[in-house]
Amino acid sequence: MKSKKNAKKNKNANKNENEGQESKYRIFTVTLMKWVFWGSIIGVAVGSTSAMLLNVNDFLAKVRNENHFLLFLLPLGGIVIGYIYRYHGKGSRRGNDLILEYVHNGKEEVPLRMGPIVFICTFITHLLGGSTGREGAAIQMGTSIAEGVNKLFKVDKIDRKILVMCGISGGFGSAFGAPITGTIFGMEVIALGKMKYEAMVPCFVSSFVGHFVAEAWGVKHEHHIIKDLPNLNSMTIMKIILVSIIFSFASVLYSELRHGIKSFCDKHLKNLMVRAMIGGIIIIALTYLVGSRDYLGRGLPMVEQAFKEKVPPLAFLNKIVFTAVTMGTGFRGGEVIPLFFVGATLGNTLSTIVNLPTSFLAAIGLIAVFCGASNAPIACFVFSLELFEGKGIIFFFIACIVSYIFSGHHGIYASQEVYEPKSRMFNFVPGETITALEGKKKNSKAKTNSTE
Repeated sequence: MKSKKNAKKNKNANKNENEGQESKYRIFTVTLMKWVFWGSIIGVAVGSTSAMLLNVNDFLAKVRNENHFLLFLLPLGGIVIGYIYRYHGKGSRRGNDLILEYVHNGKEEVPLRMGPIVFICTFITHLLGGSTGREGAAIQMGTSIAEGVNKLFKVDKIDRKILVMCGISGGFGSAFGAPITGTIFGMEVIALGKMKYEAMVPCFVSSFVGHFVAEAWGVKHEHHIIKDLPNLNSMTIMKIILVSIIFSFASVLYSELRHGIKSFCDKHLKNLMVRAMIGGIIIIALTYLVGSRDYLGRGLPMVEQAFKEKVPPLAFLNKIVFTAVTMGTGFRGGEVIPLFFVGATLGNTLSTIVNLPTSFLAAIGLIAVFCGASNAPIACFVFSLELFEGKGIIFFFIACIVSYIFSGHHGIYASQEVYEPKSRMFNFVPGETITALEGKKKNSKAKTNSTE
């Protein structure tokens, strides 16, 4: 009797276990299908909007170059942008920082109007000569679309955050023609020292679909060529380490100047229209001070020139100032292409000093400065492989590591959380944002000065 009862219990236990396994597989399959479905929808939408963004920006740059008087309308454009964000922004003024904050704590929604507003304001900025890029608009549009998918399908709280990361990946991958980088960037840029692997599938789908959709719309991305590579030896490696430290300092200089200008405006120029108007006037003055229009807009011709021939030795510094003023006073666009400009031109300037091939060091600088500013070393390394077809792989890996370490806890994304410090010398609570850490540093310095 006992043996029959035990056999029956074992049979029921096996049946329950099998049903449990089937349920797990069913849940996994359904979840996977949902991620692929949602990622595809976001990818198609983001790829299409990125294509429109890129094509319109190219057109506006051409119009601006043929009509120099448009620069004098930049202060007026600033007033319009300030008005839009002041009266119709509804929280979207924080841009990429709002997106990162939403992924971290989920307390605030990403406004659906963020995408259309940033598109309009980016077009105004580019047409009139503001020094910005494009990825900011692409990422914000991507996350706005992702939030639309969230609301349409009533996605749960956890998956909502994942799909917002998916929007970041789709925006980056389609904007730069780098789908692998886009996949990783969406998972890595959220938090320094912690990769969000749970978002891998939708980020992968969104980035690749967005990339191919943008190409289907006729988008052609810029490609820079490394003409010569140095020999791999100890001297070359030492030179790469040295210049990568310099590149990291350039990324810190830009980040601090850009955030410093924004903080000053938040304190002393609270009216968004007034601050953008003043920013536009400053850009006009800077243009005539340096005697060149090369630092307006994205500056892609100068980036291309940095790979082929000599550029002005202080071109990188001029672009840092132009972009920091533009973004810090409230104009819209992105910061990645200006960082490419800074890195490529600084590399061009350093190539003569350290005796390394010009195109090679321009490429190293382009990647290293972006790495130091974004705190996304893995994504930046992969980006170098996609952008330069795997050339100089060891040198780029070293540059990303060095720039990431020496840039410290600085970056262009103020709401980026720091889960693991870059060094044990830093002692702070995991999960604090870059802004919070900067505030503590300033308070500490103020206390030290008052004590002295």
